[in-house]
Amino acid sequence: MKHGQRTLAAAVAAAVLTFVGGCGSSGGDAAGSAPSSGDALAVVATTPEVADFVRNIAGDDVTVTQIIKPNVDPHEYEPTPADIQAIGAAKVVVKNGVGLESWLDQTIESAGFAGTVVDASQGVQLRAGDPDDEETRDGDPHIWHNPQNAKIMVQNIERGLATADPAHAATYQANLGSYSAKLDKLDADNAAAFAKLPADQRKLVTNHDAFGYYIDRYQLEFVGSVIPSMDTSAELSAKQLNDLVAKIRSTGTKAIFTESSLPPKTAEAIAKQAGVKVVGGEDALFGDSLGEQGTPQGTYLGAEEHNTQVIVSALGG
Repeated sequence: MKHGQRTLAAAVAAAVLTFVGGCGSSGGDAAGSAPSSGDALAVVATTPEVADFVRNIAGDDVTVTQIIKPNVDPHEYEPTPADIQAIGAAKVVVKNGVGLESWLDQTIESAGFAGTVVDASQGVQLRAGDPDDEETRDGDPHIWHNPQNAKIMVQNIERGLATADPAHAATYQANLGSYSAKLDKLDADNAAAFAKLPADQRKLVTNHDAFGYYIDRYQLEFVGSVIPSMDTSAELSAKQLNDLVAKIRSTGTKAIFTESSLPPKTAEAIAKQAGVKVVGGEDALFGDSLGEQGTPQGTYLGAEEHNTQVIVSALGG
């Protein structure tokens, strides 16, 4: 798709050279790598959301290597030599699925990975995707924005970890129970926050079409997006831009919300033309990513709570 075979071939060659030149040294260049802990199960997780889910279910019994760093667009990601090495050394790879990691299958093959791949999306009821787009034609990949989908995702992760590491299955099961309760609380808190917002004010314009599951769950109205696609590689035509401005004005939409992993320039220009405010900077939504590790928004729970607080505040003000 967007990630050519030549790019991956070069990464594979570099990975081989790095491995040969670095034998005897310990890795850990990939984002979110946990320190090596002897016989701990080695897991690679693709996205920040999936990696956070794995950490919550695994506790201290797993070494987690996160491939995609915070605030990096997963739709445009290209694997690095460090990614290939990490996958080759792992026992389990956990992915979001639904085509989000279009680069992963070839990377797994190139890495010689012989372990288990856990598709966290299994069992999630998918929203329709774009049949003309390779990445999203099988469905909308942004499944985690509904906490009830996140519960299914962590159940899949728990099963995958328990199968690969039966000795710690009881720990994974216990962690699943406590984290699932937190997801239920997040869902209830989100619903309560939107219940205070009049229905005719629940109108959302975002950088790209990443919040469909969230919109469906909390009964919002999707007015449009700056990038008219679930995939960030699409471009807004002049006609689409004018149509979006007209729709914002006609619907009385109050704001355009930028996203942490996408540049805000076009959103700012459209907001100016439509005469509405643009919500960005520290208030940018986490559409495809989480915040930096070590911050409240660096967790799934914190990022989703942030999104709801920002949206309700901006639309209700």
